[in-house]
Amino acid sequence: MKRYKALAFICLFLALSLPAAASTNENSADKTLSAVAQQEKKIITESSMLAGVAPGENSEVEPPSIAAPHYNLQAYNTNEVASKAVEKNIGLFSNTIRDRFSLWLSRSGKYLDMMKEILRQKDVPENIVFLSLIESGFNPGAYSVAHAAGPWQFIASTARRYGLEINWWKDERRDPVKSTGAAASYLKDLYKMFGSWNLAMAAYNAGEGRIQKAMKRSNADNYWALLGTKHIKTETKEYVPRFIAASLIATNPGEFGFDEIEYHEPLSFDEVDLNSPIDLSVAAECAGATVEEIRRLNPELRRWCTPPDVPIYTLKIPEGTKEQFFKALASIPENERFTIERYAVKKGETFSRIAKKTGVPVPVILSLNSMEKIMPLKTGSVVYLPPKGLYSLDSMDRSLIKKAAYRKVSSKKKVSKVSTKNSSKTEKSRKI
Repeated sequence: MKRYKALAFICLFLALSLPAAASTNENSADKTLSAVAQQEKKIITESSMLAGVAPGENSEVEPPSIAAPHYNLQAYNTNEVASKAVEKNIGLFSNTIRDRFSLWLSRSGKYLDMMKEILRQKDVPENIVFLSLIESGFNPGAYSVAHAAGPWQFIASTARRYGLEINWWKDERRDPVKSTGAAASYLKDLYKMFGSWNLAMAAYNAGEGRIQKAMKRSNADNYWALLGTKHIKTETKEYVPRFIAASLIATNPGEFGFDEIEYHEPLSFDEVDLNSPIDLSVAAECAGATVEEIRRLNPELRRWCTPPDVPIYTLKIPEGTKEQFFKALASIPENERFTIERYAVKKGETFSRIAKKTGVPVPVILSLNSMEKIMPLKTGSVVYLPPKGLYSLDSMDRSLIKKAAYRKVSSKKKVSKVSTKNSSKTEKSRKI
C-alpha cells in the first residue's frame, strides 16, 4: 500500500512539473494541451507497470483528471491579423447581413442544446457548434451549388466516410442529429491530424490535403500564419475569423445589438420503429400532425414515404404522440398505409427504358419490386413505381438534372473548355 501511495505521489509531482508556458495563439495552446495529455498518459502507464498492474486494470493509482476540450474564442486578440479579420466579420453580421443573421440566431434555438450535447460526447469543444451557424444558418434543408447539404454542409464523399447514408430515399446529411455526430467525428479526426482547432476548422472547409500542402509550402505552423500566404483560398482565410465573429455574437447577442431575437423552441420528438414503409401522410394522420410537421422532424426523407429498402426505419413524430400513433396505425389496413403505382410493361420495355421514361432510377424500381437484380420483363407484367401525384423532385434531384443538362450542352463545345469550367470551384450559394 505504501508503495502504491508513493507511486501516486510521484505521478502527481510529475504532472505538476509539466511546463505550462503561456501561448500567444490558439495553435500553441493546442500543442501545450496535447503535450500535457501525452505526458499524463505516459505517467499513468509507467506507474501502473511499476505497480504490477496492466494499463486499464483496477489500480490504486488514479489517473489525473483531464479537463473537457475547450476553444478559447478570445485567443485571436493576441494576433493583429486575426483581430482585423474577426472585426471585419463582426461588421458583416451586425450590419451588412443583419436581418439574415438574426434569422439564423432565431433558428439556432431549435438545435443548439442537442448539438452541443453531441459535441461534448465526442470530446469536441461545444462552442464549435457555431460552425453550423456559418455553414448553413442551422438549416437542415441547405443545399449548395457544390452539392454540400444539411446543417453541417457535408459533401457526399465525406458524409459517407462518416457513416451518413445518401440515396434516392433519404439524405442523412440533412438529419440534424446524425449529421452533427458525423461532423463531430470528422472535426475530432482533423484535430488529431493538425493538433489545432483552428487548423481543423480550416481543413473542414478546404479539405485536409489542401491545408497540409499549404503548411508545407509556407512553413507555417498555425492557421493565422497561413493568412499572409497565397497557399489557401480567400474563403478559407475568412472561415475561422467568420466562425469566431459569429460565435462571439451568438454567445452574447445583446452586446452586439441583437436584443430582440425570438429563439425557436428546442427540438423535441418521439421515435417510432417501423418494419414496413408508410406514407408520410399516414404517419401524420396517426400522430395527429400535419405532413409538414412530419417532414420538419425528418428532413432527411426525400420522398412521400419512409424508405422501403430497410428492414426497420426509425421515424420522428411530435413529442407525446407515440401511444396514439401506434393505436391509430393498427386500425389502418396494411395495403392502405403505403401508396404505390402499378405500371403495365409494354412490348420491348426494359427496366432501363422504364427508368428513362419515368425518371426513377433502376435501383429504386428494383427496391420497390423487391428485386435484387435486373430480370427480363414480360409484356403485360406489372412493375411498381412511385405514385405520380405524390412523388416530386427535391432540391438534390433538380440540381443533378440541371448539372446533367449543362454537361449535355457543354459536350458540343471543345473538351478543353468543358474541363476548364468543371475544374473551377464555384463559391457556395446556399438556400438559407
